[in-house]
Amino acid sequence: QVQLVESGGGLVQAGGSLRLSCAASTRTYFGSAMGWFRQAPGKEREFVAAISWGLSSIYYADSVKGRFTISRDNARKSAYLQMNSLKPEDTAVYYCAARFGGTGYDDMKNHHQYNYWGQGTQVTVSS
Repeated sequence: QVQLVESGGGLVQAGGSLRLSCAASTRTYFGSAMGWFRQAPGKEREFVAAISWGLSSIYYADSVKGRFTISRDNARKSAYLQMNSLKPEDTAVYYCAARFGGTGYDDMKNHHQYNYWGQGTQVTVSS
């Protein structure tokens, strides 16, 4: 049963923008924190951004601060990642994930703490 579905990836030039969306099932979404992670070829999966259910906790990786914005629309059961000023090093498969529990930074940035994952969407930034 599919729980999370990402969309919005694509090919963009450096300096451009993309907006990723993540649509969630009811079971996955309500009460959960949502995170975005990415994985480039040959590299470990890395934290990008996360947002708690009540919007009180929002975190970003240092590499994307000031350029990316995470948000969620609880009525639509969706999370979003607005990516501006994209760089070639942002090229990766981006994954949406959901977790229940504490919303401290150490938990939210750790991909092992997430129970549900989407299939990923490719983002390619050309120089």
